[in-house]
Amino acid sequence: MRGALIVVSGPSGAGKSTLIRAALAAVPELGYSVSATTREPREGEVNGRDYIFLSREEFERWIEAGKFLEWAEYSGNLYGTPEAKVEEFLADGRSVILEIELQGARLVREKRPDAEMVFVRAPSLEETRKRLEGRKTETGDAVETRMATAELEVAARSEFDYEVVNRDREQATQEMISLMKRIVESARQGARR
Repeated sequence: MRGALIVVSGPSGAGKSTLIRAALAAVPELGYSVSATTREPREGEVNGRDYIFLSREEFERWIEAGKFLEWAEYSGNLYGTPEAKVEEFLADGRSVILEIELQGARLVREKRPDAEMVFVRAPSLEETRKRLEGRKTETGDAVETRMATAELEVAARSEFDYEVVNRDREQATQEMISLMKRIVESARQGARR
């Protein structure tokens, strides 16, 4: 029995990480694939838990070695999904969540058309801006870059199988947990056929 490959994408500030953490806590059959990145860790982030932090040179060596299911450049940094860990989860019959940006989500969909695609967004672009500025982790230029990217990402939301609009954290959390349970159960049912 193989689990489901679940891709969660959406603009920065949409609350993807918060919703994913809640789903992982509520659905024991789910695993999380930690992405690799060349960006600097934010305060409180731990290497190997939040991201695998690599230098650009290390990341490029991983690309050359074919270690990524997908990788992309986003806001000047490289991000990628190590394929070995994803396959390990799926082979063990566990479903796995990937939190990746739009370009990477499209690459996964190309390689793995069976992937379940989930788009998470704030209720408006104005709310996205407010959340990004409220983080106080980026410069004004970085916020503008992320906002331009967010507009493109929101325009592509029809490419996804499911959408969670994060208006209210509690409601969005329950919606995400319910969705993950349905996807996991569907994978289990499909494996029984």
